[in-house]
Amino acid sequence: DVDIVWYTNPLDYFNKKENAGFDIYFQDDGAHSTRYAPYSANSGFYYVVHNDRTRHFLTSILHSGDLVISTDSHQQALIALLAEHSSLYGLRVKVLSRDLEEFPGGFQFHQKSGKFMRSFFNGELHPIIFHMSWTLNKDNKLLYFRQMGEWYLQDQCIQKTAQEISTNDMVADCCSAQPLFSCHYRDKPSMKPCYDSP
Repeated sequence: DVDIVWYTNPLDYFNKKENAGFDIYFQDDGAHSTRYAPYSANSGFYYVVHNDRTRHFLTSILHSGDLVISTDSHQQALIALLAEHSSLYGLRVKVLSRDLEEFPGGFQFHQKSGKFMRSFFNGELHPIIFHMSWTLNKDNKLLYFRQMGEWYLQDQCIQKTAQEISTNDMVADCCSAQPLFSCHYRDKPSMKPCYDSP
């Protein structure tokens, strides 16, 4: 997904010998309802080892548009196919624990206790990526990223094509070297206090 901040290269994690042994790795979605059973895999961030099992699995997904339509969820369809391919073809699936500090997402961001995010902002945790899942829409994701201090795209370049921006130096005109922080919600995690926000 494009709603992911990469702090370090996740390939370093997946290429470690102690993390080997699976064909496909998923971030835990956080939702453990029966709709996403048995895996609760999040389809926004995953790592696939190239082999015959994964090629067959990914081809099956491409041919399963009807399942996506009937379930009204690409994620639910993906999990159903994960279960099928694991059972029938020996696909080795690993869903990373939602308690791993390396791969947090919306589940941690929206926790009422705020414990994970406080530790994150205090520098006690060192994630590899942060995935803004569990968020209603892209407008909210942008506001949450701004409030986290993880937004670097200038306003004049948001939701614009390269032709609409019409600049000689798109990087200089669109990208900020410093986070473009702003407050929007006093009840959501923030790198700085947002007491005056709604």
